[in-house]
Amino acid sequence: MQAVGKTDQGMIRRMNQDSIFASTTPVGPLPNLFLVADGMGGENAGDYASRFLVQHLLGHLKSQPFQTPQVRALKEGIQAVNRMLYEKSLEEESFQGMGTTLVAAVFQQGKLHVANVGDSRLYVIGNEIAQITRDHSYVEEMVAQGRMRRQSEDYRRNKHIITRAVGAAATVQTDFFEVTLSGEEVFLLCSDGLYNMVEEKSIQKIVKNAPSLEVAARILIDRANNNGGLDNISLVLVNPREKGVKPC
Repeated sequence: MQAVGKTDQGMIRRMNQDSIFASTTPVGPLPNLFLVADGMGGENAGDYASRFLVQHLLGHLKSQPFQTPQVRALKEGIQAVNRMLYEKSLEEESFQGMGTTLVAAVFQQGKLHVANVGDSRLYVIGNEIAQITRDHSYVEEMVAQGRMRRQSEDYRRNKHIITRAVGAAATVQTDFFEVTLSGEEVFLLCSDGLYNMVEEKSIQKIVKNAPSLEVAARILIDRANNNGGLDNISLVLVNPREKGVKPC
């Protein structure tokens, strides 16, 4: 298994509020773990929220018994960190309203287990590109209800509004997905700073045609910045078949 993680401030933002993590070795009961978190709130609050999530989720997982089921470990960990982050937001005025998205993935024996809160995404990329996660955003809820057309002016204007975030309330609902990989695909976790700046088909072509994950990740970041870089850009690319890891 090979993994590459990169995060970039982008061209407009004054700081990077995203956090990433990639490990091809065990984390507590999990055989590997990949995370992308996109913080929200004031400048310091968003940065704090995403870093807090990654740090404390790792701490929680490392404290769990080895035999804990993977999905249970992730679910309980996200709930525990959500509660901690929410309580923190009540303690300091500058942290009020903070929160963070999360997309997490674990791969074992051909099965990809995915968790997500918010609008950070996971894609499976082969001959096609498939979005596995479902955005928890105002515009996607309106589309599902038939009240908005995807890529309309209203959609573009409001697509930054998310309806779920870790730390935004006392409890959080996490969506879980299980995907069977055929052995030829790679998977991509990313923040909206990537997919809002680079079309999905372009992402697929870059990943498929690049000579390595490292080169693909670098091209994706550069392409997002060349297209405006309106937000922080974060990604983790994973090839389950290859050996080696590029640390984040």
